[in-house]
Amino acid sequence: MAQLTDDCFVPGAPVLRVEEAAALIAQRLPVTAGIETVPLGLADGRVAAADIHALHAVPPFANSAVDGYAVRHADLAPEGPTRLPVTGRLPAGAQAGEGAVWPGAVRIFTGAALPPGADTVFMQEDVTLDGDRVSLPPGLIRGANARAGGEDAGEGALVIPQGRRLRPQDLALAAASGHDRLPVRRRLRVAVFSTGDELTEPGRPLAPGAIHDSNRVMIAALLARLGAEVADLGILRDAPAALAARLSEAAAGHDLVLTSGGVSVGEEDHVRGAVEAVGRLAFWRLAIKPGRPVAMGIVAGTPFVGLPGNPVAAYVTLAFVVGPLLARLGGALYTAPEGQPVRAVFGLRKRPGRREFLRASLRTGLDGLPELHRFPRDGSALLSSLTESDGLAEIPDEATRIEPGAILRFHPYGLLW
Repeated sequence: MAQLTDDCFVPGAPVLRVEEAAALIAQRLPVTAGIETVPLGLADGRVAAADIHALHAVPPFANSAVDGYAVRHADLAPEGPTRLPVTGRLPAGAQAGEGAVWPGAVRIFTGAALPPGADTVFMQEDVTLDGDRVSLPPGLIRGANARAGGEDAGEGALVIPQGRRLRPQDLALAAASGHDRLPVRRRLRVAVFSTGDELTEPGRPLAPGAIHDSNRVMIAALLARLGAEVADLGILRDAPAALAARLSEAAAGHDLVLTSGGVSVGEEDHVRGAVEAVGRLAFWRLAIKPGRPVAMGIVAGTPFVGLPGNPVAAYVTLAFVVGPLLARLGGALYTAPEGQPVRAVFGLRKRPGRREFLRASLRTGLDGLPELHRFPRDGSALLSSLTESDGLAEIPDEATRIEPGAILRFHPYGLLW
């Protein structure tokens, strides 16, 4: 496991924009995930550890895209129908051979290799068969219904770039180009804690003043959707010495240690002191709402992130700050969520210099186009605001006023993970 230096998370500016935070992460942190080779059937969702090139052309030979008749375009009459003898039959999987007789037409089926010399295929429903001769209509262009060898990928072509998180279609192209196994990055191992004496495990009775721990469940599930192997290490109580020991133990076996809550400057926020006892802590003041202060640091050479305790703030910072961090550590190419442009039906005033994310829902307007409706309550402790909305509406950093009808970037929850 790679050991990181203590200065990885020293902020580069008093307040960081979201893009600046992602850029600093990419500059200062190395890829820590190792490499393993896995069968294609186990590669979905993994990160390609190297450029993957086609071992052979895809398709390996010119072939027919339809059931029909293969001909030489030069044998066709330019003005009227052409009658040609049927001189062969080629099902898929058969060798094209050298036996085609020209001028003529070869009965061919989808996927079958074109016979030598053939360059055009007529669909069977467009022709008329009369005994051993076929009548072909005029007007078909050269190359119609024929697939060229290598049109999908040439031999040696790059089919999967290093760093791509593999999708089913990537695996299909890898298989088509001759691969049965791929080198991928090992899944990142992330240790997740919750902190606080007020927390109780879900399902257990609540003592006076206690609440059930919900952040850890949400964070672990979101991390798993990002491809991480999550170790749920429970609730850390507010005991500084024990906190430091548990953090050190977790750092020894994981690529990232992540907590929620307890990293502020209050008298009962003990995570900060525990991290500083065994490593280094830096507060990244991000120009983002909710979730402005995010604690980042190094514990025993392993990255540490302390998310805000409010669940909505934890959700937003996990998507837009921890997302690029995980991508970097795991060797994945990172593309910031772009969102989709949608018309807002609400107005808003805000301070400039801060990106805001509002919970919002999509509805169909009177003109049939989608429109954004803001969730009626703002509190970042409201889990129901995440379950009763469709995604996050992004308010640009420098905006001070949003009028009804403005076009905003909308991030559906399903596209963030």
